[in-house]
Amino acid sequence: MDLIAQMPLPASVLLFCVAAAAVWWAGGRLSIDVAGFADRVGMSQGFAGMLLLGGITSLPEIATAGSAALTGSPDLAVSNLLGTASINVLLLVVADLLVAGAALTALSRSSSPILQGVLGMVLMTGVAGLAILGDQEMFGLGVGYGTTGLMIGCAGALWLASRYERAPGWTVADDDGSGREETEDEGPGRRIGALVAGIVLSATVILVAGFVLSQTGDGIATASGIETGMVGLVLVGLATSLPELSSIRTALRIKRFDLAIGDVMGTNLFNIAILFVVDLAYRKGPALGEAGRFEALAALLAVAVMGLFLAGLLARRRDALLRLGPASWAILATYAAGLFVLSRIGAG
Repeated sequence: MDLIAQMPLPASVLLFCVAAAAVWWAGGRLSIDVAGFADRVGMSQGFAGMLLLGGITSLPEIATAGSAALTGSPDLAVSNLLGTASINVLLLVVADLLVAGAALTALSRSSSPILQGVLGMVLMTGVAGLAILGDQEMFGLGVGYGTTGLMIGCAGALWLASRYERAPGWTVADDDGSGREETEDEGPGRRIGALVAGIVLSATVILVAGFVLSQTGDGIATASGIETGMVGLVLVGLATSLPELSSIRTALRIKRFDLAIGDVMGTNLFNIAILFVVDLAYRKGPALGEAGRFEALAALLAVAVMGLFLAGLLARRRDALLRLGPASWAILATYAAGLFVLSRIGAG
């Protein structure tokens, strides 16, 4: 994608806007189709968000992280994946701002997102440990024991979440567990085949346009001279999180709150699995062997903000200050502190 990187700044901005519009449309359409598909096949909204929304909105990360690893920058690929994990939780803070009447953490209707988040935190803690201790190459295959274990762990987490679907621990007593509001787009006229076709179309648009979005965002940051600072890191990270933001916004509009939360938990889980793809693309040794304190702290920051959101789900406080619940304020403060420490480490 050198052609995109070498484009003039005005052309990059135009292409960025076109790609952003395509991703925004596809993300919104995807939420509606996934919600309808989950209803037709009897899948919970939380698990559908984790498996389908989370998996599909992570597709651009495969291309961008793999591309960075192929060009000999595994540390960039790893830091981008870990940075995106924290930004994804910030999207739930944005979602909290969009919800009227109560904090988002009080609107979840089942315990499924809590299990998903805990599993993601365990695996992300493993990433932090590998970043500090290093990874070792497995049998001369060019991939590390650590990333292979993380990939297996992610598959196991998906299996556990699917098993939990059959016998969830609890649901809200005053609700049927769906937390849904049917829209015209989800009406009885939409067959499973049409829903699947819509999901495939949205996934394709997100994969292609999402990759273009991240590449042009990086090019804009470079051309404008902000790529080396934390501002550039955050802006590019937000650009790559646009599919999640669009899908979350639409999930809120149709009142599928667990779908929105599952989207973020699933995306973070798939981003951990993508570290294995980075290892495959980088042929000079385990990618996490190139990581260090910066990547470890980025992973721990993701663990912290995920933990705070899960604490909010358990507390289920409805009160909000300036439209944000207590968990959202704690997440914002923790993220700001984490960015400050990361900037100090990066400057050092």
